[in-house]
Amino acid sequence: MDAAPTTATARTPADAGRRLRATLIGFTAVLMWSLLALFTAASGAVPPFQLAAMCFLIGGSIGLVRWIAVPAARASLRQPAAVWALGIGGLFGYHFFYFTALRNAPAVEAGLIAYLWPLLIVLFSALLPGERLRPHHVAGGLLGLAGAALIVTKGRGFELEARYALGYAAALVCALTWSAYSVASRRFAAVPTDVVTGFCLATAALSAVCHLALETTVWPADVREWLAVAALGLLPVGAAFYVWDYGVKHGDIQVLGASSYAAPLLSTGILIAAGFAEPSWLILVACLLITGGAALAAKDMIRRPRG
Repeated sequence: MDAAPTTATARTPADAGRRLRATLIGFTAVLMWSLLALFTAASGAVPPFQLAAMCFLIGGSIGLVRWIAVPAARASLRQPAAVWALGIGGLFGYHFFYFTALRNAPAVEAGLIAYLWPLLIVLFSALLPGERLRPHHVAGGLLGLAGAALIVTKGRGFELEARYALGYAAALVCALTWSAYSVASRRFAAVPTDVVTGFCLATAALSAVCHLALETTVWPADVREWLAVAALGLLPVGAAFYVWDYGVKHGDIQVLGASSYAAPLLSTGILIAAGFAEPSWLILVACLLITGGAALAAKDMIRRPRG
């Protein structure tokens, strides 16, 4: 992919164009993550860590194909320890804490806490050189969070109970892990996206270790379930991490953070289309909140003055 500016201010129309392109590329990750629930439901009873190991192995294979086709891409492996710690910690850490949260707290509350990461990305972006956090960025993220909360809780509210404190804490660490990984990746903008191949393969290996220690192996029962696993590995647990890496390094990270709340909305729409869920007025309200929040956060990009 072409290089793109890594600061918040696009100095020329060409810079603005590259920044917009990188943001759109990053947003395709959100589109792919919206397929996560459907493909996971279709994958059968495969345990979480086993499923993660299988899918990240497939996701890493995407990069291996590129390494074979473009031998120079293998040079991406020669990175400082900090890069590897960030990448593996981000991908494996997020999934480890997310699965831990689901094991130790109700899914609704754990999922909602874990889904603070888009808003945290918007807030943490203020720590980056050249980025300016403005009220409309925060407002857009909060609107998106409100829309996601409606979808996750189905409008019934939620209750935090002390006995699930471990699960809630794991969910919060999960949100902090992914938001910190996404924002900190911007500081390594010069590192090529090819290195994500190594992150995926290492995450597959660590997930396999966790599976062997914590779970009983259950293989997909039929061709449909194997295809669902393959689709997970190719898209939401594969290609999505490559385009997200490029987007957060070179695009508008605040817009990407706020627009990430579109994932649960799109996911719900896909489940409705596939017959796994029913439409409701809550989804319409959530759509308005999430869309409005994303548009508000992207106000500077939409109304960018001409060069």
